[in-house]
Amino acid sequence: MLFRRQTRNEDRKTPLSTGAETIELELDDELLRVMVRRHPQARRLTLRVRATSRDVTLTAPPHVALSFARAFVERHREWVRVRLVRLPEAVPFVDGAVIPLRGEPHRIVHRPDARGTVWIEPGRGMPTLCVAGEAPHIARRVQDFLKKEARRDLAAAVRHYTGALRVEVGRLTLRDTASRWGSCSARGDLSFSWRLILAPAFVLDYLAAHEVAHRLEMNHGVRFWRLVEQVCPNRKEAEAWLRRHGSELHRYGEG
Repeated sequence: MLFRRQTRNEDRKTPLSTGAETIELELDDELLRVMVRRHPQARRLTLRVRATSRDVTLTAPPHVALSFARAFVERHREWVRVRLVRLPEAVPFVDGAVIPLRGEPHRIVHRPDARGTVWIEPGRGMPTLCVAGEAPHIARRVQDFLKKEARRDLAAAVRHYTGALRVEVGRLTLRDTASRWGSCSARGDLSFSWRLILAPAFVLDYLAAHEVAHRLEMNHGVRFWRLVEQVCPNRKEAEAWLRRHGSELHRYGEG
């Protein structure tokens, strides 16, 4: 959703302030707060509904008046409403919730009197993700468990591909990024979204191959993709899965 640069004199005189700003938008008898993000290089208004955080942001050039930005949001009220409705329902980490682990559904079951933290048990129809301790700690314990599993799987996959491509990498970090699933720095440090542990194993495996291949080609040219497909033949299958289902991984737990 875009808007060309504003030139009306009255709006030039009342620019957006430098502090944090919000615009209130009434949707279905509820007030939605649209965050206004000023960017010095922006040349137009950009309205975005983020599936990861389930919120709405408006990126604005420095000079645009708040009154004009508000009118822009009001004009696109229905656009915002439709996209919010289309977002998949959030699934918090609570007792009874069903979440994917390596692509397979698991039901979270609270075991308050049990010892330990989080473990997996076979169950009727689907495995059980058992969580010990008090109820307020379920979400944190589940997320910590998923991050631990993600680190273990990613470390193993990275070791495999560094051996296959005969390269070395730096440290491995986990994040909860909205715009990318993985990255490789010029120094060879690798970063991945912990949410890859929710996807089928071949998807996580592909992302590891992708980032390790950047140690030889820091680009996405023909030679890079040849390297990836050389060590990871199911690259296209994994990319297709991410295009279809990647955004759904952000519906689980807290963003």
